[in-house]
Amino acid sequence: MIPRYTLPQMGAIWSDGARFDQMLRVEIAVARAQARRRLVPEEAVRAIEERARVDVERIAELERTTDHDVVAFVTQVAETVGEQGRYLHLGLTSSDVADTALALQCRAAADRLLGDLDELIDLLAARAREHAETVMMGRTHSVHAEPMTFGLKLASWAFELDRDRQRLARAADDLATGKVSGPVGTYSHLSPDVEAEALDSLGLAVDPVSTQIVQRDRHAAFLAVIAVTGGSIERFATEIRNLQHTEIGEVQEPFRSGQKGSSVMPHKRNPILSERLAGLARLLRGYAQAGFEDQALWHERDISHSSVERVALPGATILLDYMLVRFTALVEGLVVRPERMRENIERGLGLPASSRVLLALVEQGGMSREDAYAIVQRAALRAADERRQFWEVLIWDPDARRALAPEVLESCFDERHLLRHVPDVIARLDRLARADQTRRPEVVIEDDRPTRVEKVAGAER
Repeated sequence: MIPRYTLPQMGAIWSDGARFDQMLRVEIAVARAQARRRLVPEEAVRAIEERARVDVERIAELERTTDHDVVAFVTQVAETVGEQGRYLHLGLTSSDVADTALALQCRAAADRLLGDLDELIDLLAARAREHAETVMMGRTHSVHAEPMTFGLKLASWAFELDRDRQRLARAADDLATGKVSGPVGTYSHLSPDVEAEALDSLGLAVDPVSTQIVQRDRHAAFLAVIAVTGGSIERFATEIRNLQHTEIGEVQEPFRSGQKGSSVMPHKRNPILSERLAGLARLLRGYAQAGFEDQALWHERDISHSSVERVALPGATILLDYMLVRFTALVEGLVVRPERMRENIERGLGLPASSRVLLALVEQGGMSREDAYAIVQRAALRAADERRQFWEVLIWDPDARRALAPEVLESCFDERHLLRHVPDVIARLDRLARADQTRRPEVVIEDDRPTRVEKVAGAER
């Protein structure tokens, strides 16, 4: 991934050095399990643990000759160990190390994403409560429907991301699977108990039946969940873009001092971050499609998946990390304009009360639904065409006036009735607070996790 969209902590997980470090962890875990069974001398394991070092430049130099990165890695590390290095990689095939190390990298990346989601979900829940009573117009088909609150909209975002989080946690747990079962998964050189002990020490599950590789349905599912989560961010960003339209103007992205919206039009305040996030979500869907293509490999293994994963897995996790962090900053700084929301409600001429008038004509006026609908629709269309208040047109409609007393008609325009259950829905956010207690802790492989502000500051626009 290009530096523009790479936050340093996630980028570090996918560096060449980090990949080889994880491969060395796998090699050492297997060597320890072998030593306990006297398959490898104890002194050899001690030598490997004390002396083994990864030199990325030397590996690259060797790979130019071997054209095999795992062989180059094993050769380079053995050079640093000395004579006892001959016990490194004993009985292993390349994928035993590479696939297991990849699982460790994916788990570390997933834990960062889960941490990002925790932070964003908590912020959305807080802002939803903040705007629980901020009344705005709800829209369907981009047309005024009935009033709602901005807090209700934000609460729906929080719950959607919580579902994304649950899906990501399950996919990450499934992908946290390794194998040390040899060339075609038959344990021809090492026994299953060596595999079980080594993977347990790494915190990974054992693939119950592997071939030369861990099958790629796990990786495809992981990439698919990342794409779905990106789609959620795109949905929210698209809503912000729409609500920032000049004609609507109900919310605005944060706009810092010195920021410019156009090279020639100084008045412009564009929703550039929301647009960027929508674009990046397209890339995530592309990575997911590549993951699906990787499932069908020939016989017990080919390497057509390898080149894809070197791009798709780092790319997808780095991009989603960036998107979650940037969207968190957007939500935190989002400018909400309740006065504009009220203006837009008033511009609606009271037409969103049509459903209540319809029900009143049926329930209290004794009309059939078809007759009531015709009366309400006729008056509503006239009010819209003539730009008159809906209640005024209804008052002078003889059919509506005969069916409903003035006070009944007036009550139909009380928006508080339409919003009376919103507090009950907002209260459901408490479920997310309870869910926080069961969220799994983050696995940190670098130094302390930075704050949101630090992460945003470290990212280029």
